[in-house]
Amino acid sequence: MFLAGDRALTQIAILTPAADDPAYKSHWPVVLERLSTALAMADVSAVPTAWTDHVEDASDLTGYPLVLGVLTWGYYERHADWLAATTLWGKAGVRIANPASVLGWNSDKSYLRRLETAGIPIPPTAWSDQVTQAEVDAAFGRFGTDTLVVKPTVSGGAWKTVKVSRGETLTDAPDAAAMIQPFLPELVANGELSLLFFGGRFSHAVMKRATAGDFRVQVQYGGSYVYVAEPPAGAVALAERVLAAIEEPLLYARIDMVESPAGWVLMEAELVEPDFYLAQAPDGGRLFAESVKARLSSGA
Repeated sequence: MFLAGDRALTQIAILTPAADDPAYKSHWPVVLERLSTALAMADVSAVPTAWTDHVEDASDLTGYPLVLGVLTWGYYERHADWLAATTLWGKAGVRIANPASVLGWNSDKSYLRRLETAGIPIPPTAWSDQVTQAEVDAAFGRFGTDTLVVKPTVSGGAWKTVKVSRGETLTDAPDAAAMIQPFLPELVANGELSLLFFGGRFSHAVMKRATAGDFRVQVQYGGSYVYVAEPPAGAVALAERVLAAIEEPLLYARIDMVESPAGWVLMEAELVEPDFYLAQAPDGGRLFAESVKARLSSGA
């Protein structure tokens, strides 16, 4: 804890990308500033530290009353290190949110299989240990579609995600476990809806849309984010079902979904390092800050 003017601020740590990862170098400091501004409303200050500095030794993290893993962008490129780190943090008793166990399993999109088994609707998906052209050709017939999306199960920000049309040869395929899904035209026509929750409470919703000619909604590909004042009841209901299916206590969650002809389907439950879109939050992130403060007060 330290003093800022006449206020005592509680210092927490925020894990950031690896120092040698250039992919998000210009973007993550902007998001960190938004997080820091929000946390200041609860008299909390954030100390940034690269997650890769704590893969083999967690001692520099155990002294913090709370560590947030919300800016560990790029972890999927060093997934073995990431899993080793989350295991270490859990064993060392690092007070991290979300829990180290969640940061581990949620880093592989195969968790969607478990949620589907629990009754959560997801897009039709073929799972592959190593995608082949034969699997892609079979998926066209299985799903009755002319366009597929192939993405690694360990990925983020549409990394190594490709779209392929019937009759095309698959190129730049993921070189590890992957998901094959029918392309959802609704994603381009209507966008992907994100619902943000802090401390189990709904905060705000954002609709993300791809730029013309693209299917990726991320801002780095030209996507746009728009605040949604009243998200549809069906979308909120799905998000609540997803959260109820997760047993570990969550400080934050971003639930991404698309409305298909059959209803809302879960694209991802982002529990590791989601952008909270605080620029679109009407309260500027106050609920996020209050949830952090509550977690600090609980000592959990």
